[in-house]
Amino acid sequence: MKRNIVIALVLIVIAAVSRLVPHVWNVAPVAAAAMLAGAIMPRKWAIGVPIVAMLISDSIIGFYHMPVMLTVYACFAASALMGSWLKDMKAVKVLGTSLASSTLFFIATNFAVWATADWYEKSWQGLALAYTLAIPFFRNTMLGDFIFTVVLFGACTVVRHGLAYLEKSRALNCQPPCA
Repeated sequence: MKRNIVIALVLIVIAAVSRLVPHVWNVAPVAAAAMLAGAIMPRKWAIGVPIVAMLISDSIIGFYHMPVMLTVYACFAASALMGSWLKDMKAVKVLGTSLASSTLFFIATNFAVWATADWYEKSWQGLALAYTLAIPFFRNTMLGDFIFTVVLFGACTVVRHGLAYLEKSRALNCQPPCA
């Protein structure tokens, strides 16, 4: 349990802080942190990571249109659930899931904006316009999710291999090499 708390706190801090510092629109590690949490933590912990990170950062940035905000939170919870398919951390599967997460986010959040806000005409043309105008943000989302997924899953793999090496060294009663 202590391990879960530490991992959750690290991922929450990374995700929340990334939204508070200047950054390119839609380029943040929230989905990547959610997927990694899903891959390495129990489901309830994994879903809590993006939700808590978003609540913390939104409480500072400001809350917004509730139906859209709830859709955003639901998409990040779904990213955590998608992460549970990534326990083996196979690169192609991880990157494919990152793309699926970005796509879900694009489809769901832009539909929510069209359906619940007064920005677009409530017609097929209005829906098409909502998606068309969101394409640059989708590009940023995919790019950010891809980069942060590689970084977070890569770091996790490096840490796991390092810990396995230390465990093996201890089991053999050896000292790790000095730097």
